[in-house]
Amino acid sequence: MISERISSKSFQLVHQGNLVYNTCWEDPRLDRRALEIGPEDEVLVITSAGCNVLDYLLDEPRRVHAVDVNPKQNALLELKLSAIRNLDFESFFELFGRGQSRNWETLYPQKLRSGLSLTAQKYWDRHGKFFSCEGKRSSFYFRGSSGLFAWFVNCYIDRVAKIRDDINSLLAARDVTEQSSIYQSRNLNELLWTRMIKWWMRRDLTLSMLGVPRPQRTQIDQCYAGGIVQFVIDRIETVFTSRSLHDNYFWRVYLTGSYERDCCPEYLKPENFERLKVGLVERITVNTNTVEGFLKQHRGKISRYVLLDHMDWMAGAQPQMLQNEWQAILDRAAQQARIIWRSAGMKVDFIDPLRVQREGREQEVGELLQYQSQLASELHERDRVNTYGSFYIADLLV
Repeated sequence: MISERISSKSFQLVHQGNLVYNTCWEDPRLDRRALEIGPEDEVLVITSAGCNVLDYLLDEPRRVHAVDVNPKQNALLELKLSAIRNLDFESFFELFGRGQSRNWETLYPQKLRSGLSLTAQKYWDRHGKFFSCEGKRSSFYFRGSSGLFAWFVNCYIDRVAKIRDDINSLLAARDVTEQSSIYQSRNLNELLWTRMIKWWMRRDLTLSMLGVPRPQRTQIDQCYAGGIVQFVIDRIETVFTSRSLHDNYFWRVYLTGSYERDCCPEYLKPENFERLKVGLVERITVNTNTVEGFLKQHRGKISRYVLLDHMDWMAGAQPQMLQNEWQAILDRAAQQARIIWRSAGMKVDFIDPLRVQREGREQEVGELLQYQSQLASELHERDRVNTYGSFYIADLLV
């Protein structure tokens, strides 16, 4: 269809050659509970912004393989790894907690650059301004595709809706009851969701900036009353009125451009920074490849897979590639392997029917998976991000 081709072009226009995600939007607290990572585990995770790669390391697996087809995402993880190895905690927190450093011009060439691959060096040589306090978007968390959208949201809050004081009150609230009272009494739902904003939220270009391709949007439109716009409205209202914002660093950084010492990812806490620094970061491999490509060239066994939500896109755009990926997962899976993923849709129906080869015969993937549905449902209800329709935990029966 013409609309789908236009949407695909919009997505490519926004993301081609760009850093898409400057922070991870999957709650690693839930992931670590779901994965039950042990000292013998080898974990494959799609890199994204690298935050959760570092979070999983704190459970001390044997190795974490960060895999992403976008070299810019891996360049960001490489920068974090170099900063952990070569900076003190205060300098590290300035960069990735505050999202800026007035010392970038000396830190980067003297302490960070030599720890990067040539590809990452080329990227940060050109994009160091992301951290150098330059321009209107002075925080790194207002950079990249999703960061640009966050900056637009903050401009709207400050200059159009003029509700910055209300947002700050929400973030400072003592508990969920106070949050809900602020949200309702100050009529934030109507102030946030004007007709103009709803119109923009229906545009493919807007969704592309958030990293939402057309297949994900279609899933939501088909299974959620009111479609994508009502889905987003309901999700955000739930975050503000029913989820504690006290430690919700995902929304804090999105709404302010920085983390706080008591509201930040685990890798940005001083005690965890030290644990990473003294050796845990040496357990990471960074790989620019597809999941299938990495697994085909990897010689070991993988016991934990973190697939994020990328299969939503593959199911619609590249179904054969998705089938090949699951074949590769099966071929490289250790005994008692566990796989987690998320979806924009309220229920995924495209994985179980996939056909793979197992011990000389063809089987459906669903026959090889044992879903931990109750645990997944319980964890999904506690998701601090609250932007996904569903969450899946499955053990592979090999």
